Amino acid sequence: MNENSSEGRRISLVLGSGGARGHAHIGVIRAIEERGLKIQNVAGTSIGALIGGIYAAGALDTYTKWAYRLNTPNVVRLLDFSFRGAVFKGERVFEALSELIGDKQIEELPLGFVAVATDIGSEREIWLNEGPLFSAVQASCAVPGVFAPVRRNGHTLVDGGLVNPIPIAPTLSNDTSLTIAVNLNATSGHYLSASPGKQNGDTGKDEVYRNRITRFMGELFNGDDTGAPDLPDTREMLVRSIDIMQGGIARLKLAAYSPDIVVEIARDSASFFEFNRAEELAELGYERTLLALEDLGL
Repeated sequence: MNENSSEGRRISLVLGSGGARGHAHIGVIRAIEERGLKIQNVAGTSIGALIGGIYAAGALDTYTKWAYRLNTPNVVRLLDFSFRGAVFKGERVFEALSELIGDKQIEELPLGFVAVATDIGSEREIWLNEGPLFSAVQASCAVPGVFAPVRRNGHTLVDGGLVNPIPIAPTLSNDTSLTIAVNLNATSGHYLSASPGKQNGDTGKDEVYRNRITRFMGELFNGDDTGAPDLPDTREMLVRSIDIMQGGIARLKLAAYSPDIVVEIARDSASFFEFNRAEELAELGYERTLLALEDLGL
């Protein structure tokens, strides 16, 4: 085996936050495995914790088939509205995932796994590496104002991306030869645009659902937007603001910890809520990872 051969190398994989763009993580993992690299430990924040936890549980193929079938009506049906502290409870989607995969205990997973969440009380990040998998993942995914906080062991937890959108630190003590980090908030790179017409089985009915949920969210957050047609509504501003904040923090984390490989997924590649584009985002992650590995001679 030559010095740059990838065969058998053990990897720490860091999966960042970024809403629906996180489906790029599916393609990242596929590319890494195809090159013969062995993922030994995974750390994830928000959607990175979701994909990483499911992969660590050995159920990524099952999840991928499910995610590729998601269209707009499916996504809407998974949204359980809440009027206390957030727009959505977030419970329905995790109940669906538990039924699909089964809720595992983190310490019993075949791979090392850490989900990063933010503790509102202490204003610090917290590493979740034991207990029920989907409880930890739900806490890591609880975007403030969008999904309800999670109470766990006396702590009120929300999205880990608020403090650490690329959780490299939990992997520093791993006995691995390479660390690969995925940044879903890059400001430039390979862009995807929404394809016209049908996507993932969308029909004209999908557009009706999409318009209904968009109107509801706009009215809920911002009331009547008439008179300011050129300004984004509050829902869009919230998501954009979170993306910009996480992008800035991500750059600081990457500068501080310098992983061996960074896979960059542009922030403009998909909006936060475009979960119906899982397959094309996975393909983007696959292509970007192959390029990154080739740059390092792997």
